[in-house]
Amino acid sequence: MLAELHISSLVVHSTPKRIERVAEAIAAIPGAEVHARSAAGKLVVTLETDTAQQMSAIVAEIQRTEGVLSAALVYQCVDSLDAMNEEMPDGYAQA
Repeated sequence: MLAELHISSLVVHSTPKRIERVAEAIAAIPGAEVHARSAAGKLVVTLETDTAQQMSAIVAEIQRTEGVLSAALVYQCVDSLDAMNEEMPDGYAQA
């Protein structure tokens, strides 16, 4: 079986007063990155994992984090590591 890379994005809603702690907890998870946050308690998060099971487990972990009101999967992409690492020529446009 070919090695895969799963990339997904989430919108996480936190209580505003706990957003910094929630962002720190998420950033401490291997493969997770917090890209944006708002004063209202919303965070934009991406995950990179090897399997769908790992991704699901991390989403569940985020949902159980103290201060998290919800964590919604917005996008998921999966492809082989070979395809993800393939270099594209300059000017490449996909139709």
